[in-house]
Parts: sequence; structure tokens; C-alpha cells
Amino acid sequence: MKKNGEKISMLTSYDFTFAKILDEANIDIILVGDSASNVFAGNETTVPITLDEMIYHAKSVVKGVKRALVVVDLPFGTYQSDPQEALRSAIRIMKESGAHAVKLEGGIEVSESITRIINAGIPVMGHLGLTPQSIYKFGTYNVRGADKAEADQLISDAQDLERIGCFATVLEKIPAQLAKNVSKKTKFPLIGIGAGNHVDGQVLVLHDLIGLTNEFNPRFLRRYLDLNNSIKDAVSRYIDDVKSESFPNKDEMY
Repeated sequence: MKKNGEKISMLTSYDFTFAKILDEANIDIILVGDSASNVFAGNETTVPITLDEMIYHAKSVVKGVKRALVVVDLPFGTYQSDPQEALRSAIRIMKESGAHAVKLEGGIEVSESITRIINAGIPVMGHLGLTPQSIYKFGTYNVRGADKAEADQLISDAQDLERIGCFATVLEKIPAQLAKNVSKKTKFPLIGIGAGNHVDGQVLVLHDLIGLTNEFNPRFLRRYLDLNNSIKDAVSRYIDDVKSESFPNKDEMY
């Protein structure tokens, strides 16, 4: 797609129903994101979600997909400390979920883990910039790569990820100019979230895009629906109909 100049569309999904809808709508990539920790489990960060939970979500997604590429996040603690543990985690995801690839956060510090996974025949997508699993290290969700040293390191990390064999990389919440510089110095696809339009594709969290969540309002988010209020309205009308005994009516009874 990058070679042909076609932009890549990517959204998160965590269950069969939404995955089926996204696939039928011709999304290119479905990410089973560790953001399930936030939008499904209600955790403050992505850190608490487990490998077993990610596999559960991934299995559900894969059942709803016929054509899209399904990529699954390796959760926090399953790849950072031990390349062999990283490989075991990736193998479990692939074998138990039926997904097509894994994604993990970080640059040169996790290169050995990435190499081990790729050498086993498992495609890996990288993730640089704002890396939510490292939130306690950074302390904020502010834009990353704003200063020269961090920007230079990010470019170097992207080049390393490409060199060791990642098929693509997500760039999250970095200046658009930095993303443009990365794209000039690498050849593999770059998928942005809050990284401007000088990249090869875009990814958003589905629940944000369709307005199921309404507390999260970063600059890069465009909401295409307001399902939060629509669902509340539907539930309110249902409650009224039940209370007034207008539901079910004669046509809705056996």
C-alpha cells in the first residue's frame, strides 16, 4: 500500500461484533490494543491488562474478521525484561488467537526481543513516541520528541526497528515535522496517532472515534459519531416505555 501511495486505515477493536463491522467496512488493519485496559476494564492506564486478557480479546476479534490484518499488542511485562519471555508471549498470542502479527512499544532497548520474535516467523509492528505502557516513566501524556535529543533518538530508534525487520511502526503523539523527518529516513510504513499527515496511515481507538467515550479529548481525535449520548437517549426511552407499559405492545408479543 505504501509503494502504491495508498494510505493505511487502522482502528482498534476488542470484540467479535465490532471487529466484524470494521472488517465489513473494509478497514485495512484491526489493532487489538492494550487500550482495552482503559475502555473495557476501566483501568487508568494500559499497564494492568494481562497476556491472558489480550488473548481473549484477540480470539474474539479474529472470529469476526475475514480480510483485515489483525495485530495484537503485547501487554506490559511480557517482553521488556527477557527476549525469551517475549518470544513465548508472542507465540501464545499467535497460536491461541489466530492473529497475524504482534505490536510492542519501544526502540533499541527492546530490539533483542523484536529480533527473537521475528526470527521465529512472527511479524512485528513497532511503536514509538508516546508509549502508554511507560506512562509512569514519563509522568504525563504530553507530546514526545519535542526536544532535539529525544527527536534524534526517536529517528534512530525508527531506523533500528526497520533494520531489524519490523514491517511497520506506529508513531504516537509526536510533532508532525518529526514524523515527516522519520518518513524521510525510513522506508517502512509509518502509522500515526497524533503524528500529523506526513505518515502512511492513521490509527484511532474505535471507542473514541464513535463517541462511546467522551472524557478523552486530545487534539488529534476526530469524533465521527456521538454514541454515548445516543445510547443514553435510547436507554431513557426504553425505561420510559417499560414504566408506562407501552413496551411490549401487541405486535411485540407471541
